[in-house]
Amino acid sequence: MTHIPLYNVYCDESCHLEHDGVPVMAWGAITCPKSAVRNVAEKIRTLKMSHGLSTKFEAKWTKISPAKLSFYLGLIDLFLSEDCLNFRGLVVPDKQVLDHSRFDQSHNDWYYKMYFVMLRHIFCAQHRYCIYLDIKDTCGGPKTRKLHEVLANTLHDFNQQTIQRVQQIRSHESELLQITDILIGALTYANRGLKTSQAKSAIVTKIQTRLGTNALNCTSSFSATKFNILVWRAREMAE
Repeated sequence: MTHIPLYNVYCDESCHLEHDGVPVMAWGAITCPKSAVRNVAEKIRTLKMSHGLSTKFEAKWTKISPAKLSFYLGLIDLFLSEDCLNFRGLVVPDKQVLDHSRFDQSHNDWYYKMYFVMLRHIFCAQHRYCIYLDIKDTCGGPKTRKLHEVLANTLHDFNQQTIQRVQQIRSHESELLQITDILIGALTYANRGLKTSQAKSAIVTKIQTRLGTNALNCTSSFSATKFNILVWRAREMAE
């Protein structure tokens, strides 16, 4: 029997609401072979302990501080050193220019389209995927089912054999979702041009030093698989 690779995809988003006063919005996903998830999670817990943190400590962009900076820098190093981990991100630099009425769609319609645009670079016909989303609010159930439907239908995966699962999980229960949160935080922070936190700026600088000065602000080449982002522009709205 042919072995079909199964990947876990850990997704998160930032500033995705239409009228939250923040111009930049972003989506992101960490992919990892399901067979490697436990090993990577154990390495992250070991990293936490080596920095005097509980294994249950939840790494989050909003928690980055000078006191914990060495841990977060170590987390970036761990992501970059693990060949089994890849990141895909999508950033919208200015959602205020969106004109949904022109395309006869709601912000929610567009939101699901952008989720697919973000994830389609990941999908391969020969692979299978389980997608995990960070729980945001009590409306997540219908949202999760809708995303599964959109992804499966767009891929013509009507029996949902490729996208096997789209499920909400709590970020404090998933070390890999925590890395997604950190990378999306850096993506949003860099594209907003913020300099409000020396510790957060150090994380951005770390990524830029390892991956290139424009790694967080410019669309990646198609061949960039470790860290790949799309900077979306309004003219692409017809896609």
